[in-house]
Amino acid sequence: MTIAPLPARLGVRTRLVDEPGRLLDLLPDAQNPLCWLRDGDGVVGWGEVARFSGTGPSRFADADAWWRRFVSRLDVRDEVGAPGSGPLAFASFTFADDSPGSVLVVPRVVVGRRDGVCWVTEFSAGEGPSAVRSVSPVQPTGTVRYADGDLSVAGYRSAVAEATRRMRRGELDKAALAHDLLAVADRPLDGRFLLAGLADRYPTCWSYAVDGLVGATPELLIRRHAGTVSARVLAGTSWLGEGGAADADAVAARLLGSAKDRHEHAIAIDSLAASLRPLCASLDVPDVPSVVALRNVSHLSSDVRGTLPDDDPASLLLLAAAVHPTAAVGGTPRRAAVALIAELEQMDRGRYAGPVGWVDADGDGELGIALRCAQLEGRFARLYAGCGIVAESDPDTEVREAAAKLLAVREALEERG
Repeated sequence: MTIAPLPARLGVRTRLVDEPGRLLDLLPDAQNPLCWLRDGDGVVGWGEVARFSGTGPSRFADADAWWRRFVSRLDVRDEVGAPGSGPLAFASFTFADDSPGSVLVVPRVVVGRRDGVCWVTEFSAGEGPSAVRSVSPVQPTGTVRYADGDLSVAGYRSAVAEATRRMRRGELDKAALAHDLLAVADRPLDGRFLLAGLADRYPTCWSYAVDGLVGATPELLIRRHAGTVSARVLAGTSWLGEGGAADADAVAARLLGSAKDRHEHAIAIDSLAASLRPLCASLDVPDVPSVVALRNVSHLSSDVRGTLPDDDPASLLLLAAAVHPTAAVGGTPRRAAVALIAELEQMDRGRYAGPVGWVDADGDGELGIALRCAQLEGRFARLYAGCGIVAESDPDTEVREAAAKLLAVREALEERG
């Protein structure tokens, strides 16, 4: 666990501002842009006041304890009182317990918008530019070349085949297997370019950027606000052309009528409910999923809602610790699935499929699952995509599904400026 030294006392003020325009256009440079947006609303940040970094199964609890200590040292003036106003930390956690890289980043400046209300939050101390800053031009990616990542497409197909064999033997019910793809550009990548491309193409997803991880996820792991919790579970996927489906309505009908996809979705929703129910006073789980249609794929979707107990409710980060990894991105039984993922993938997922989002001073906030993403470092980007594997899965179909999911990031990365 690595913690930057905390100053003795910090002032932080949130005030209303006039409509700032497109929030992504405010990010001043390519140095660690921070973002959580959906359909134009959300928060962006820059500069850095403090940082937490942790590893291991206690990383969520350690981050929560650090954040509580940090907040206790603040002199807060919040003149807005909207979700996301006041001091907040952008969060991104690794998928695996032993993988390094889980972080909380406290930005110097945050600009937010929700339901037409706009604000800026600024710290009175700490490094980073102030709210009055110049914005450097966003640099398009240019030419991109691709190479196999740590797990090639052929290796991924073999991993899926082996997983289905073990499931048919009764060793486990589901595992979400992924593979990676390496992208190499001619010049250092500007995360703002990829972020804007994803936000424009997938406005109903949560577009995010934290510590070089940039993506757009359709899946909300957990939201906590004013004593309530909610989550959006996605499991079961199809795309145009699969099974002869030629339009979105045909894709939705195929998904809702697919025994394999309904089974995969039931496993995911039951797993989340089982993890969340002990922490809730009440929990509402829908009986029948709906379909979420995106640009490249469609998913079976269920929205879960609950209320927290009045006595000692769990914070957002502790709720995340309880539900991560869900069966949608891990599998079930959880321990067996995570072990199988490590054995068959033979790669470090990093923060792919881990919780990503923000947390505020009250322990409220939003965390999605880091899907449709790339980890950027200089000229290199490592892209990730995965699929839920059950006993009925076909390896060739899962390879095509993963390619369809990778296309979301590839198109945004390659788009000409």
